Amino acid sequence: NFTYCPATGLAKGNEHSEFAGWAFPFPGVFLTEEFISEDEESEIVELMDQDDWKPSQSGRKKQDYGPKVNFKKQRLKAGSFTGLPSFSKKIVAQMKACSVLGGFLPVEQCNLDYMPERGSAIDPHFDDWWLWGERLVSLNLLSKTVLSMSCDSEDGIQLFPTSSKENGELSPPGSFTQTSVCKNSGEEGINCILSPRLVPSKEVTVSIHLPRRSLVVLYGDARYKWKHAIYRKHIEHRRICVTFRELSAEFSTGGRHEELGKELLEIALSFQGRPV
Repeated sequence: NFTYCPATGLAKGNEHSEFAGWAFPFPGVFLTEEFISEDEESEIVELMDQDDWKPSQSGRKKQDYGPKVNFKKQRLKAGSFTGLPSFSKKIVAQMKACSVLGGFLPVEQCNLDYMPERGSAIDPHFDDWWLWGERLVSLNLLSKTVLSMSCDSEDGIQLFPTSSKENGELSPPGSFTQTSVCKNSGEEGINCILSPRLVPSKEVTVSIHLPRRSLVVLYGDARYKWKHAIYRKHIEHRRICVTFRELSAEFSTGGRHEELGKELLEIALSFQGRPV
């Protein structure tokens, strides 16, 4: 019932929902369009399709480049991991130009193939945070889709009116005041006061529209407070998602498993890998 606006960082109530005219700040999303060219996209997909795609859950197929992990027992080893694929070296280099990806060192890459004919989807979930670090980076290839965000928290969300009826414009972040004055449509010239509105988090869903060849980063609240999903209705054509993950603090400098983290990063960033 809300749509994320990349220009303002706000989740804006959809026109035909009960939240039309309301918005709230939605931090932790970085979205850049046209991250790679059409030619680069074609080349990457052609190289992926030279390797086998393994069946995955919910009608998806996958290719994994990463260490062997047992999340239930919290065990990790290199296994047959030989690094990220060679074609990702250029993608990872381009990420350095993104303001939110300073120091980002991917240790794992997962390619997921979605097709409408297979009913491909992924249910609302959090990515693991014992092993994976804060930033989740995904490159959206071949067709547009929608990342659907939902929250199970008992907290409330404070909504603010987004515009006056005269201009219909979305307010930029930081411009909200505690009350907003608008013209009352029934009685011309009489002002009405719209106070902020508190709604349960569970009643709110936010759509993040991902254009073809866009790169999205989830971090902060969008990573740890909001679950993300891709629903079947948002897969119109073949879609490939390339997700890169970094290590958590436990496997980074100063962490309990720093040495293992170093070993895995060295393998990952050799860019000589085949799917495991």
